[in-house]
Amino acid sequence: MTESYTPQGTTLFSPYKMGRFNLSHRIVLAPMTRCRALNGIPQAANVEYYKQRATPGGFLITEGTAISPTAAGFPHVPGIYTDEQIEAWKKVVDAVHAEGCLIFCQLWHVGRASHQVYQPGGTASPISSTGKPISDRWRILLPDGSHGKYPTPRPLATTEIPEIVADYRQSAINAIRAGFDGVEIHGAHGYLIDQFLKNGINDRTDHYGGSTANRCNFLMQVVRAIVSAVGADRVGVRVSPAIDHMDAMDSDPLSLGLAVIERLNRLQREMGKKLAYLHITQPRYTAYGQTEAGRHGSQEEEAIMMRTWRKAYDGTLMCSGGYTKELGMEAVVQGDADLVSYGRFFISNPDLVNRFRFNAPLTRYIRATFYTQDPVVGYTDYPFLNQQSSPLSRSRL
Repeated sequence: MTESYTPQGTTLFSPYKMGRFNLSHRIVLAPMTRCRALNGIPQAANVEYYKQRATPGGFLITEGTAISPTAAGFPHVPGIYTDEQIEAWKKVVDAVHAEGCLIFCQLWHVGRASHQVYQPGGTASPISSTGKPISDRWRILLPDGSHGKYPTPRPLATTEIPEIVADYRQSAINAIRAGFDGVEIHGAHGYLIDQFLKNGINDRTDHYGGSTANRCNFLMQVVRAIVSAVGADRVGVRVSPAIDHMDAMDSDPLSLGLAVIERLNRLQREMGKKLAYLHITQPRYTAYGQTEAGRHGSQEEEAIMMRTWRKAYDGTLMCSGGYTKELGMEAVVQGDADLVSYGRFFISNPDLVNRFRFNAPLTRYIRATFYTQDPVVGYTDYPFLNQQSSPLSRSRL
């Protein structure tokens, strides 16, 4: 258990040593789906987008990146499973590194949060831990811009799961080939790994279902496989035990989070080396980017949950989900987190680090352009501080 987290006087702008990596500040670009990688291939626009948000000694995490042809659930999301994709990502990585910035690739399989149209051949059912579909409360974005119902998934046979683990491992190897400094395993927000972790979804009767220990098996097999391939200090893990995005509910999120942390700590002790970080989404996060008290209890109860996980995890902890500059500063100053990742603010403020540093006003984001395919509008055209005459600086949420 970690008892002391941050030196006195630590802020968002204090340097931090994350294993082998030296960061000059603690403001991280959170992974966010943006749908600009046409046909799964990163484009020149992707290069510009990440370069804009790179700072010397900074840390970026890419959007969710598909690990296989079955992994996508949005139009035009990038992959990391073909040579063409690897070569395209090299241009992104090189541009970020030229700015003196680190970048990890987030490895993603959406599981049942997909549709036949995104599957090989356009007819196969998406895979999952379960045969239960996501409820009608949610809608999937389709390639033509419309929204549809999530289909009934196909539960993976026990014998198929090692194949998916192997896909994760190979995608990590591919990411390192592309020049990435490391990878983040997306185990959060109702996607495939979370579909195994949460007892509100996982209804399996094999050794991947039932008890909390069994439900952690798939995640830990993925972690071990990737660590064996690229090294522990190049691997981050993202989880969201208390988030119900796409029906990803658990009856005891506090205990689920502690179970994951216990297993990660045990793995680190076995290896004699720590993972790069654990990335946890704050319980107040919701699917639509708002903050909401009372979803899993009061704000104080949610804060206690996060602090409990923080104290339990032996390593670098990153938090995300609805953080303002002030809330992020508070989390770091109080030792509740080592790093804070920002999403929506970073979309509309490519120079977010400087804006926070100098208390400059923030440009408001345009939600309607989050998932379009335009390579400029709502993607690379948000102004920097020295461009504040731009009409976008007067846009509204």
